[in-house]
Amino acid sequence: MKVPEHAEKFEELAMPLFDQLYNFARWLTQDTAEAEDLVQETYAKALRGFASFQVGTNFRAWMYRILRNSFLSSRTGLKVTVAIDGEADEALLPAESNTPESILIAQASREAVQQALADLPVPFREILLLCEVEEMSYQEIAETLAIPIGTVMSRLSRARKAMRDLLRKKNQGDRNGL
Repeated sequence: MKVPEHAEKFEELAMPLFDQLYNFARWLTQDTAEAEDLVQETYAKALRGFASFQVGTNFRAWMYRILRNSFLSSRTGLKVTVAIDGEADEALLPAESNTPESILIAQASREAVQQALADLPVPFREILLLCEVEEMSYQEIAETLAIPIGTVMSRLSRARKAMRDLLRKKNQGDRNGL
C-alpha cells in the first residue's frame, strides 16, 4: 500500500519535533500519560489538517499551536502546576567534584525555580517555557500563541517579573525560617 505523498512530507517535517513537543506537553500536563496522549492527539490533528498547512509558514509554530490548543481544550488545560520527570533531574545534577553542601544548595535552587514556575498562571508559564526552554524567537511564540509580538514581549516581561517575585518571596521565607 502506497503512503500518500503528503503523509511522507508531514513525517519529514513533524518527526524531528517529537521530543520538543513531548517535553512541552510534559511541562504543561505534569503527567507522562497525559503528555503522551496530548502529543498523539497533536500529531493526529496535524496530519488530518496538513493539507491546510501553508508552505513557507513556520511549521514548528503550527505544531506547537495545535498542541497548545489541544491542551487548552482538554481537561488538562485546567491544571496550573507542572512537574519534572526523573530524567530531567538526573541531567541537572552537579559534577561529582562538588561537595554535598553545594549539591544540596543546587538542588534546593532547582526545586525553588520549578515550584515558582509551577505557581505561575498558565499564560506566563507557557510563554517562559517557549522562550527559555524551547528557545523560540518572539516571532515563533507570536505565531504559536496567535498573539501580536508586542503581547509576547509584554507577557514575557510580566512572566519574568512574576517569577522573580515568587523566587524572592521563597528566598525571604527561607531566611525567616518559614
